[in-house]
Amino acid sequence: MGLHTEWVEYGSGFRGYLAHIDKISEQAAPAVIVIQEVWGVDEHIQDVTRRFAQAGYIAFAPELFSRHGEIQEQLKADRIEEVKRFLDELPPSGWGNVEERNAALAKHPEEKQQRITATLQTLFGGLNPAEYVDQLVATASFLRGSYSKEQGVGSIGFCLGGALSASLAAQDSELKGAIIFYGNAPKPDAMEAINCPVLGFYGQKDKRITGQVADLAKNMDSLGKSFDYTIYEGAEHAFFNDTRRSYHNGASRDAFAKSLHFFNEVLPITSAE
Repeated sequence: MGLHTEWVEYGSGFRGYLAHIDKISEQAAPAVIVIQEVWGVDEHIQDVTRRFAQAGYIAFAPELFSRHGEIQEQLKADRIEEVKRFLDELPPSGWGNVEERNAALAKHPEEKQQRITATLQTLFGGLNPAEYVDQLVATASFLRGSYSKEQGVGSIGFCLGGALSASLAAQDSELKGAIIFYGNAPKPDAMEAINCPVLGFYGQKDKRITGQVADLAKNMDSLGKSFDYTIYEGAEHAFFNDTRRSYHNGASRDAFAKSLHFFNEVLPITSAE
């Protein structure tokens, strides 16, 4: 199977990773927006984008941290990878325990400590997810105009991207469906604006995120919105990311199969060439 991938510039200085099967007719395939985790459009997100391309979609991962081809120093790929390696040194409790994290950080050279601290502060305290919604709306418009004119666009997002997938559904009335992987629940006013089916996947051990799901389901139901979800027993946050120690094979396999079924339902091929 030939697979075409490239980085594409679009809109007002935006950039993203595009993938589709070589032989597919671009005008006869629906599109899936793959929305990044907090780590950016890293190799994992690029791999997920290729998976949806291989399933027959125009798959596109917008690079949310990039503007006019530039990414601020703290969010560049090498800096984020350095933070990932540091976090992998910690026990799970260290992610949320500042003292434990600082003790581990102190074992590294001062220059490295400064780099890691600056990137951690940016990733987990300096990002405003609302700033990225306009880019996602522009991404959907770009895909409808350039690749999937008659077929429609859906979205899937992970962690930060999971919350943004719901935000996009609230802002883009033409979106056909949205999938949330362990992302924060949308606020009630945003729920009211959602016009498409929404699917959610959550880890039972991810208490902060999964604890929001019951209220989300209740509120969506009261508003007459379509929301189905699965909570996976024994799964952590980021259970779908097979580059992290939180990866859960059973939950990941089931969620991917259900995601493909969902997109097959909400993004049917409306014509053939």
